[in-house]
Amino acid sequence: MQLPTTFEDLVNEANQLNLYKNLVLQLNKDFKFANVDLDFHEDILPTSLKLMLHETIYKLIQEKFADYLNLLYIIDVPENKVKALNGDDTLKLSEEVSFLILKREWQKVWFRNKT
Repeated sequence: MQLPTTFEDLVNEANQLNLYKNLVLQLNKDFKFANVDLDFHEDILPTSLKLMLHETIYKLIQEKFADYLNLLYIIDVPENKVKALNGDDTLKLSEEVSFLILKREWQKVWFRNKT
């Protein structure tokens, strides 16, 4: 599986395979499991999804770091990828982590659809 390199590529691929809704549902499932109060509507626009996810990750990093780490663990975001990011700018870091989360959730949805 070749992972998308941009948010737009990920959304386009999900839409082409009719799996965007599944991606949103997977996000909701994992956020609920991590006890993070974020629930996306199934028909959320990709731009709104990106913005809400980014805001939530930013707040978690700033205010609830243990919950942020728990979320990354539950979603199974590769630790080496997170450690490779530059943490000097929290806003940029939260954007990059949001994309890592989306890529990992996309992997889960894609693999489930292929089996």
